[in-house]
Amino acid sequence: MPAGKRFDCYMDGCPTRMVLDRIGDRWAVLILALLAAGPRRFNQLRRDVPGISAKMLSQTLKGLERDGLVEREVFATVPVTVEYRISELGLTLRAIMADLTRWAEANIERVMEAQRRYDAAA
Repeated sequence: MPAGKRFDCYMDGCPTRMVLDRIGDRWAVLILALLAAGPRRFNQLRRDVPGISAKMLSQTLKGLERDGLVEREVFATVPVTVEYRISELGLTLRAIMADLTRWAEANIERVMEAQRRYDAAA
């Protein structure tokens, strides 16, 4: 975007869309929520997020790190230990993510009923 222009996620090519894509990803939301509770190692995250593959977890963590939402720390141990934690910027999403997950849990039955009605009518 040219200098002086405001960001507008409805404009084609606005970089805010990339951020919305990242934080709108189901894996990213789950990982950020776990890291908001405290640092975790890779395999801990894999155990805590059933269904995520090692490849997807790695890709998601790299993307979150690139966006400044997650920090990665390497410890000089044998074998090397890597720990992930939510960044200060990532913590600014904590309340939003908590509200979103609470909404999903509170309304899933209504959503599933709407899906059943839609599918039955189709």
